[in-house]
Amino acid sequence: MGSKSALRFEPAIIKCSRILVKESEAKQSSTPMDDLLAARLQMAFTLGFHIIFASIGIAMPFLMAASHRIFLKRGSDLHLRLTKAWSKGVAIFFAVGAVSGTALSFELGLLWPEFMKYAGPIIGMPFSWEGAAFFLEAIALGIYLYGWGRVPPKIHWWTGIVVGLSGVASAFFVICANSWMNNPSGFDWNEGSPINIDPWAAMFNEGAFLQGLHMVLAAFEAVGFGVAGLHALLYLRTKHDLHREALKISFVIGAVAAIAQPIVGDFTAKMTAQRQPLKLAAMEGLFETQRGAPLVIGGLPSQTERRVDYAIEIPKFLSFLAYGDFNAEVKGLLDFPEDEWPPVLIVHLAFQIMVGIGMLLAALGALGLLFLWRAPAAFLSKTFQSALILCTPLGFIAIEAGWCVTEVGRQPWIIYGLLKTSEAVTPRPGVLFTLITYAVLYTFLWLIVIFLMKRQVDLLHSDLNIRERPK
Repeated sequence: MGSKSALRFEPAIIKCSRILVKESEAKQSSTPMDDLLAARLQMAFTLGFHIIFASIGIAMPFLMAASHRIFLKRGSDLHLRLTKAWSKGVAIFFAVGAVSGTALSFELGLLWPEFMKYAGPIIGMPFSWEGAAFFLEAIALGIYLYGWGRVPPKIHWWTGIVVGLSGVASAFFVICANSWMNNPSGFDWNEGSPINIDPWAAMFNEGAFLQGLHMVLAAFEAVGFGVAGLHALLYLRTKHDLHREALKISFVIGAVAAIAQPIVGDFTAKMTAQRQPLKLAAMEGLFETQRGAPLVIGGLPSQTERRVDYAIEIPKFLSFLAYGDFNAEVKGLLDFPEDEWPPVLIVHLAFQIMVGIGMLLAALGALGLLFLWRAPAAFLSKTFQSALILCTPLGFIAIEAGWCVTEVGRQPWIIYGLLKTSEAVTPRPGVLFTLITYAVLYTFLWLIVIFLMKRQVDLLHSDLNIRERPK
């Protein structure tokens, strides 16, 4: 998003953030509301930025390795050049992700010292393992980038796989820590302090595997469709075989992830119904506890009127999706204290966006795979390629919406049911200054990435043109 668009959306972002703060109990915190708002804004901005690079770090090495494997099998110079081009992109995004991730780690201690005071001894292990996976990823990437002609071909290819596996492991360990915030376990809570800590039980809590799998699939889906959309655009402009092969590889990976994602999402929703029924009620905009609760599609929840306007309802389907029984009881928001409600409108809309995009990409993925199998010409048609181009950012939008559901839906808690966000924020003043500093830093990083990626595309096209002139 360009700077003009960012300025245009800034008031809406601030308005939504003020809604996030509204439910916090001021009497439980001596921190000025402006500092709490600034701290939340800073975390939202930096997490929203970093998750894009983390997703690319999860999936992009596997696209690179797939192209490399085809080169090793066929000896195709086209796939060699594609592999090297993608490896440079992996290096760029890895470097920027390392910077944004390091800055983010400092924020946890600076902005939320009370959270780290309690959570540090419990979830320190997954963070340390994440650091180990990060270093392994860095080492493997260095070998891969500088190993051409120096490392045996098969070992060289395996280092690319290690880059991808390390990225997945790194992400999973962080997800374990985040899942613990939603499903706190591995300790006893004694008068406001954790005792009898079991770091293994905390790390591998009930939600860790499903939430981790959900995120990894989302990364493959977003990156697969994002890369496919970019190469579809370049293919329509140049008709070059390299972009055709690139979009096939990336689309297949993205499509498989997109088709699998609704299945994992269903299990994740069932877990949410069991572990966080209040979040589920906010996701669906369900105010009254009901048996045979309807599934709501779209709509605008009104907390004052206790209803959802302009929605399409599928009778009894929410009960079935949540509990496997069309007549099961689903708890509504009114079963819980209102001061513990998350911002219903934000959570509901984010959930609708995530699910809507997920279903759209799954349908497009299934159609594209059918085209590749039965009608390759239809896959390369201008109509289908244009659809891919339009879907380029959708996977990343769905990731941002999904994290909004996860984090905003947990409010007002930072550790679900135990520690409120307002109780965990730093008491020091001047958080607005760090918010501005981080915003400037991350905007600068975005500009660097845009410049470097455009430069890589230009260099690739220049190289292709030079090679094709003798023909």
